[in-house]
Amino acid sequence: MNRADGSAEPTGFLNVETSLTGRRWIGPGVEIIRAAEALAQQTGLPGAVAQVLARRGVAASEAEAFLAPSLRDLLPDPRSLKDMERAATRFLSAVRNGQKIAVFADYDVDGGASAALLLVWLRAMGRDATLYVPDRIDEGYGPNDEAMAALAASHDLIVCVDCGTLSHGPIAAAKGADVIVLDHHLGVEELPPAFAVVNPNRQDEDGALAHLCAAGVVFLALVEAGRQLREASVKGPDLMALLDLVALATVADVAPLIGVNRAFVRQGLRVMTRRERVGLAALADVARMDTAPAAYHLGFLLGPRINAGGRVGKADLGARLLACRDPHEAAALSERLDELNTERRDVENAVRAAALAQAEERGTDGPLVWAAGAGWHPGVVGIVAARLKEATGRPAIVIGLEGGIGKGSGRSVSGIDLGAPIQRLAAEGLLLKGGGHKMAAGLTVEESKLDAAMARLGELLEKQGAHLLGPSDLRLDGMLMPGAATVDLTEQIEAAGPFGAGAPAPRFVFADMRIHSARRVGETHLKISFGDGIGARMDAICFGAYDSALGPALEHHGGSHFHLAGRLDVNTWRGRKSVQLRLEDAAPA
Repeated sequence: MNRADGSAEPTGFLNVETSLTGRRWIGPGVEIIRAAEALAQQTGLPGAVAQVLARRGVAASEAEAFLAPSLRDLLPDPRSLKDMERAATRFLSAVRNGQKIAVFADYDVDGGASAALLLVWLRAMGRDATLYVPDRIDEGYGPNDEAMAALAASHDLIVCVDCGTLSHGPIAAAKGADVIVLDHHLGVEELPPAFAVVNPNRQDEDGALAHLCAAGVVFLALVEAGRQLREASVKGPDLMALLDLVALATVADVAPLIGVNRAFVRQGLRVMTRRERVGLAALADVARMDTAPAAYHLGFLLGPRINAGGRVGKADLGARLLACRDPHEAAALSERLDELNTERRDVENAVRAAALAQAEERGTDGPLVWAAGAGWHPGVVGIVAARLKEATGRPAIVIGLEGGIGKGSGRSVSGIDLGAPIQRLAAEGLLLKGGGHKMAAGLTVEESKLDAAMARLGELLEKQGAHLLGPSDLRLDGMLMPGAATVDLTEQIEAAGPFGAGAPAPRFVFADMRIHSARRVGETHLKISFGDGIGARMDAICFGAYDSALGPALEHHGGSHFHLAGRLDVNTWRGRKSVQLRLEDAAPA
């Protein structure tokens, strides 16, 4: 029997109902297997690649275009977004007339990359702009009255990026200046009194571009600006050279890698390989990236370091690095961000331990998992919420309390909208403010209303079925043998990417494997070598193996055989390429 999506039901793949990480394994269903077989026959692609495409619903006639996504083919018309033409026209007017422009940006990667896009573009046009990034602790998220009034006093145009959609009061306070909002966060019915609000998640948009992050919206605004320049017979800056910033923001903001986002990331990674943006090149060196950039590096090496400035350091460090031209300044900023990232990890670990203990005491089988504590750093509550979500399979909220006020962040799971209920709580008066999107949200709450607000949020999430969620299933694309896992096959599978939110990385199982060696790496990681008993061997790395039963079981295997599940990586060492399994789960064979 199969589910509607073609996945097997109810027996676990290879009969694995509870793996070493507590998950049931779900393999491809009969419909997907048949589609993959037909796709392989019609295209000549390897079976493993055909399985990945079949799971994504790609037909044989679409396979070639899917494996080589073209920005030209996938780029939407910027004017399909409301206020876009009006915003670009006003922006260009400020550029042409030498008016003073300020860029007000959020303090995360998406905000920093969005600001850098505008700063770099303006610089290429011979113009400078003022960068303003609010301090997370002193000012909080988004525009505030004081900052907007001060900017308006000395600027003609303020462009709010990755923020502003809900900032009715602060935008009204920007008297004497026009305000353009380029954002992607959920809007309410009434828009702020800005000159233009460009946002695919406005209430009056059709949602066709709801998957864009703010940097994607800013890029479309620059595409529209470029079109207007061409109509005036003026050559604009090279937009393709800016796609490394769009790719970084798209992955780091966990935007779904569908539609034009795939092309943004694919092309952006190619641009990043050229190492022409000195800030990103310096950061890659500090992060010890010794291979060509992939989506993984954007999300787990570069993104966290850029975010660290907004979390525990100076809020504008990330945007300054991304817009930087001086290699020496870039090196200094990168070193500072790397230091702050280490500090952030230490703070995060302390808060995570306390939050997890509190959440477990409160119970993790309801529709919402939450924790709040005095003095918890607001810069890490979002990361800790993500860790709680991963540990429990439930939407999670983590709140830092100070002076009777709680500032928190939430992360949701697939299929459960968190942003809309948070906005509803704000409208009902249980929150001082709140907003976000389906998978992530922020909130400010009076401590006296905390319990009531979380109870109400739990009710709203229960209506979506959040209380019915079980342990996360591990979805698998099929089985491979070590001898078949070649560099060529792995690179062909990568061509079906990029992989990330909305496009899970393909996972394969190596069944009934013998472990030849196992050694602990650092405090929580495990490195193993395994084989099929015929002769072919592979290496595998498991990050965070000792956070579950996985590490101890494989390290002390005692000669037992295991099914090993994970994704394939190409490892490059001294010019030689080899395939490595990034191990995610295992089960006794």
